[in-house]
Amino acid sequence: MDTEEFQLPRSQAANERLHAMIPGGAHTYAKGDDQYPENLAPVISHGRGAHVWDVDGNRYIEYGSGLRSVSLGHAHPRVTEAVRRELDRGSNFVRPSIVEADAAERFLATVPTAEMVKFAKNGSDATTAAVRLARAATGRPRVAICGDQPFFSVDDWFIGSTPMSAGIPSAITDLTVAFPYGDLAATEELLSRYQDEVACLILEPAGHTEPPPGYLTGLRELADRHGCVLVFDEMISGFRWSEAGAQGLYGVVPDLSTFGKALGNGFAISALAGRRELMERGGLRHVDDRVFLLSTTHGAETHSLAAAMAVQTTYVEEGITAQLHDLGERLAAGVRDAANGMGVGDHVVVRGRASNLVFATLDENGQPSQQYRTLFLRRLLAGGVLAPSFVVSSALSDADIDHTVDAVAQACAVYRKALDVGDPTAWLGGRPVKPVFRRLV
Repeated sequence: MDTEEFQLPRSQAANERLHAMIPGGAHTYAKGDDQYPENLAPVISHGRGAHVWDVDGNRYIEYGSGLRSVSLGHAHPRVTEAVRRELDRGSNFVRPSIVEADAAERFLATVPTAEMVKFAKNGSDATTAAVRLARAATGRPRVAICGDQPFFSVDDWFIGSTPMSAGIPSAITDLTVAFPYGDLAATEELLSRYQDEVACLILEPAGHTEPPPGYLTGLRELADRHGCVLVFDEMISGFRWSEAGAQGLYGVVPDLSTFGKALGNGFAISALAGRRELMERGGLRHVDDRVFLLSTTHGAETHSLAAAMAVQTTYVEEGITAQLHDLGERLAAGVRDAANGMGVGDHVVVRGRASNLVFATLDENGQPSQQYRTLFLRRLLAGGVLAPSFVVSSALSDADIDHTVDAVAQACAVYRKALDVGDPTAWLGGRPVKPVFRRLV
């Protein structure tokens, strides 16, 4: 379909409704319509498996489902059946449900590098709890974040370090410092500069590139030598790298780690896990000052815990992580072949682990371009592919991937035309898409 013919009038109207009542028109900035070509931001009606339908009636093959949270596909039967079993039994009580014990046992069996776990509803609460616990355990004020990674929390200790720092006092932001991924020497220099001040190192243990040989082991040794807590943010790598996350794959055990996203297959659940000595500081069986670790009214809703248990069972019994890697490898190979075939292989670049693929759109000078990203997304949408990334779910079929590669080839043909004239403006259809973190609207 030509992009000039592809229109979304009902989605446009729905977006106007959303903006009138909800700041930003969405409950997650990464889902905002500014992340999509102008007037081509679909509003979703429903989804099943690897497909979603918008309110205009269009069907798309969807990637990055639920910001990487739906890794088994929408409405996965094992997950929805587990949830339904709990719905008629009540979801929240004045005392813990036995489901909480069952879910904790299942999680700790799946992630054997952890000794205790506490559940919450979102990733930010879990990472912030890890930071608070590290500060309490060490008596130190500073947090060292991996500065090369995009997101850790909505809370002040992290958001204050981004361009969207409005409303956050400098007294808080000054306590957050950054270290580069993969550079042990620079990290050691940082820890020496702030000797006895850094409570924790927090990072995604792996991302769009593999950890350099010995890096995670070296970081573990640095944390031990400088007396700080090592925190792995496994929101993305959890389950997609292995059932036990990146720590399970690479064999390096953090003091604390956080999980979410794939853990619930779209249901709201996250987890803070780690060493008993640290985690118990947020409990009742110790003699130190009490730490307000995590206390959430809805943190242990029975249906979300049931969803998490079903997800873990499915991953283990069906070998989902291997499936994700196989699907991602096939998709990456197809996209690269399509891009090379259209002469844009140096401009449409697929990156990342096969289970967590992203793409870069580069201009004539090989620089990242929001304009070329807009062109690319427009053509994919017109071809029935909703792909802010190429992060796969296990619900994808071979036919889905073939269709995606065909849509990519058509997008790359237009990309080549824009490169030849040195200006993609004629193919944008309006303003370019925008980065999530920016100071001004």
